[in-house]
Amino acid sequence: MQFDIRRLDIYRKIPKDLTQPTYTGASISICSVLFIVYLFLAELHDFLSLKIKSELIVDDPVSHASRIPVSIDISLPHLHCDFIGLDIQDDLGRHEVGFVGNTEKYPLNDGAGCHFKGDFLINKVHGNFHISTHSSRKKPEKPNMFHTINKVSFGDANEHFSNKLIGSFNPLGNVSQLEPEAKAELTHDYFIKIVPAVYTDLNEKQTYPYQYTYAHRSNIHYGHNRQVSPAIWFKYDITPISVKYTEEKEPLYSFLTSVCAIVGGSFTVAGILDSLFFTAYEVFRKAEIGKLS
Repeated sequence: MQFDIRRLDIYRKIPKDLTQPTYTGASISICSVLFIVYLFLAELHDFLSLKIKSELIVDDPVSHASRIPVSIDISLPHLHCDFIGLDIQDDLGRHEVGFVGNTEKYPLNDGAGCHFKGDFLINKVHGNFHISTHSSRKKPEKPNMFHTINKVSFGDANEHFSNKLIGSFNPLGNVSQLEPEAKAELTHDYFIKIVPAVYTDLNEKQTYPYQYTYAHRSNIHYGHNRQVSPAIWFKYDITPISVKYTEEKEPLYSFLTSVCAIVGGSFTVAGILDSLFFTAYEVFRKAEIGKLS
């Protein structure tokens, strides 16, 4: 006897003339299809989207690097470029007055002001860097530290991470201190808490976008001979907690599993609802004609 492979069919077909279409069934079917399409598109969008997982670790993600890159961009509209310098200090004994490596100055307001930019390295210990007139041989009569900070960033932080991650990579950006003229000689202190981070992309490439928070204080600072010596100080400290970011993509099998669950579950629920509505309708119709027993 020849074996008929059709015996293995678990999806036996019922002739159409043995089935009964209903308006309720059609409505439920249309709603089910629309619901499935919506869930499928949502799942597809989630599958194609890049996910970034974050976790906290007590570790230094850049233990191989002894220093942290810093980038600063600040405008001082009432202080000539000849008077401005960058000083760097830390707890390891570093004390550089008038740091000139990778620094640029551009005149503002017909030379009355200055746009200062600098890139440098700091040790991974408590310290500070500050914009001041300390390195200038000739001091201004009335130093004015009105300023607008365009950028202060640490590590590899840039717009790429700012757009992809929720975090504080440049919170000092666009911060202005423009006090009344009577307080033009104020010293400004920014207390910065730096949080190290490591970002690993899908290609296992690692970058290190440091985040930070800050607090501000202004006061009158007196230098030698009780002369007013204003400056803009950035006093930083590094936390032992690091944030680890990892790019992830949903695997294909997970996406297919979700799609099957959406389609199968929706059709099953729709079938149950259709059966309930059809049974209720039949009971109601029999009750109307008095055949309900």
